[in-house]
Amino acid sequence: MRVSELPSLSLQQHKLQAVDELLSLQDMVRWAVSRMAEAGIYFGHGTDNPVDEAVLLVTHALGLPWNQVDQWRDCRLTRQERERIVELICCRIEQRVPAPYLVGEAWFCGLPYVVDERVLIPRSPIAELIENGFQPWLQHEPKRIMDLCTGSGCIGIACAMQFEQAEVELLDISFDALAVAEENIQRLQVEDRVIALQSDLFAAASGKYDLIVSNPPYVDADDMACLPDEFHHEPELALAAGDDGLDLVRIMLSQARELLTDNGVVVVEVGNSWPALAEAYPQLPFQWQEFERGGHGVFVLNAADLDNL
Repeated sequence: MRVSELPSLSLQQHKLQAVDELLSLQDMVRWAVSRMAEAGIYFGHGTDNPVDEAVLLVTHALGLPWNQVDQWRDCRLTRQERERIVELICCRIEQRVPAPYLVGEAWFCGLPYVVDERVLIPRSPIAELIENGFQPWLQHEPKRIMDLCTGSGCIGIACAMQFEQAEVELLDISFDALAVAEENIQRLQVEDRVIALQSDLFAAASGKYDLIVSNPPYVDADDMACLPDEFHHEPELALAAGDDGLDLVRIMLSQARELLTDNGVVVVEVGNSWPALAEAYPQLPFQWQEFERGGHGVFVLNAADLDNL
């Protein structure tokens, strides 16, 4: 009998077999990789392949640090540990819950953030710009920074870590998201310089900012209709932005100039909606960024560029 003719097992049968027959941590990682690849789940919320995802979930189930997995790979697991791993992997497969929600944590700019279904999972390519100090656009160390549509607070808090003298405001319309952002402010001990404010876009802003950075909702109607199931665990309020994905960005561009210092900079992610934005604002000299670790649709504008509106 050829391999292709062998009867396939259901996920329930795989679960029972794994608990009964697999013994080591490495056995469980291998099993998880096979099951996730077989199920065709979507990766892109912190990992981009089944191996990294399996390591993250298996080590979480065991209460072990994911980045030290090699020293534990050959360890035998108890039946209870195997059952815990299997249930977590099956939740990932059957319910399509993104891994960061299952473990309650996501990493951004080298720091761990609390995440749950009240906020988007941190994954913005803006991380690379933060790590590079927004060079060459910032002419001096920013004194005031705004993270608009902050969600978990990851972008603004990472900016506070990069610019240790800056005061940072995290703005979001969602009280649920702000509760998560507050938790991350406390967790990463930046409460002396970072504040979270409820705000409908710029409504709560005051004064001038040297840097406004934002990963706002920007998914257009067509993309919303065909998102993988994993995205439907994230708040729609943080994703959808009208037919062309630009509902909020239009407002941001119309108001940003009056909030920027003369040498200020605005950095915004618009993802797949970037062609629509470029077509809608031919007078603006968008500087579209390229990223070593992937990602697209992030523009930089200087304050003076917005004088063209």
